[in-house]
Amino acid sequence: MINQKDILSTIKMIQQQHLDIRTVTMGISLLSCSDEDAKKACDKIYDKICRYAENLVPVAEDIEKEYGIPIVNKRISVTPMALVAAASDCEDYVDFALTMDRAAKTCGVDFIGGYSALVQKGMTLADEKLIRSIPQALAQTNLVCSSINVGSTKAGINMDAVALMGNIVKKTAEISGGIGCAKLVVFCNAVEDNPFMAGAFHGVGEPEKVINVGVSGPGVVHSALKEIKGQPFDVVAETIKKTAFRVTRVGQLVAQEASKRLDTPFGIVDLSLAPTPAMGDSVARILEEMGLETCGTHGTTAALALLNDAVKKGGVMASSSVGGLSGAFIPVSEDEGMIAAAACGTLCLDKLEAMTCVCSVGLDMIAVPGDTPAETISAIIADEAAIGMINTKTTAVRIIPTPGTKVGDSVEFGGLLGEAPTMPVHPESSADFVHRGGRIPAPMNSLKN
Repeated sequence: MINQKDILSTIKMIQQQHLDIRTVTMGISLLSCSDEDAKKACDKIYDKICRYAENLVPVAEDIEKEYGIPIVNKRISVTPMALVAAASDCEDYVDFALTMDRAAKTCGVDFIGGYSALVQKGMTLADEKLIRSIPQALAQTNLVCSSINVGSTKAGINMDAVALMGNIVKKTAEISGGIGCAKLVVFCNAVEDNPFMAGAFHGVGEPEKVINVGVSGPGVVHSALKEIKGQPFDVVAETIKKTAFRVTRVGQLVAQEASKRLDTPFGIVDLSLAPTPAMGDSVARILEEMGLETCGTHGTTAALALLNDAVKKGGVMASSSVGGLSGAFIPVSEDEGMIAAAACGTLCLDKLEAMTCVCSVGLDMIAVPGDTPAETISAIIADEAAIGMINTKTTAVRIIPTPGTKVGDSVEFGGLLGEAPTMPVHPESSADFVHRGGRIPAPMNSLKN
């Protein structure tokens, strides 16, 4: 049984090494809110979210004060809205996003995720309506996050959806000045219990409501590795495992407390090394501590593979309920080490793509020139989805073609989103490839029955 004594050894990690609970996320099923009348459906959605999550923020703040553990974000995830809105006889789904935003503001949370559609094998009319509404939905809301799953190991890759999403990303950037794209992610093999934004949604296999917690501690791992300079990699792996174990126990404590106080089932702890722009809270600096001069140079992929695997092993030892994405995130704009490596040219888009083969998620918070063609964005999404599909892992793309920017410009997003140097893309066209449409078939390793 976990009690306060279990976290006494983490005081230094919290006070000096940037350990925090990145998010306490309440997942809420909205399947019961479907209605032919869109206004009635929106009223049901608002009422249910507010009823279930009304105490989420105060409870999280109480836990934060009692245990001295920073809880950075309080969030809500809901059933993919395309499923909920499908029963409504309306052409424009923006009102559903506005309802989500209004409910999130009433509850006082930082973000709400689930303006989502799952289209890995094909698009329903509701899916397509939701996808086409994304630019306006994200431009007219402050707290809503959107995600689209375009592929899976079992289904293959829906290239019609991939082609459409390239245009949607471009339109979202144009309407919102780029910031809307920071709240939009395109997945392959999306998971149903992810507490992190922008990709969180409450899957149909989840209970009526649930508490999922996301823990983050790049600074803790970095500090631990400083104490074993020059040691062989098996020592490095063991050190990361033990550190991840301690970090996960903190997340388990917070999750169980939140679950009990909110009378909501505990779902999972997502142990992800999610960096921030703050000094000392960088995944890139962990990789450099292993012996790389700059993140992105040769050896980076191997170092990241070790890190990601050791984090997962340590987390699984600490809790039987580790889930979500759990590993190491590499969002360029949110990691001061990644920002520096990209700015000096060592870290490029192709190297980032290689790194995503061995880490959690994928190409995250990447700024590219504003005139990047929609087809190029679609092709980048297809490449990343292929990595996820073949390797039976979650991959994603959160890319930002900021209007008016060119290679080398710095784009400021603010807060945890940080800033990013605009990175070059290949000028050669992928248009004919993207416009073929259809579906890239599932790989042989999908046939496991």
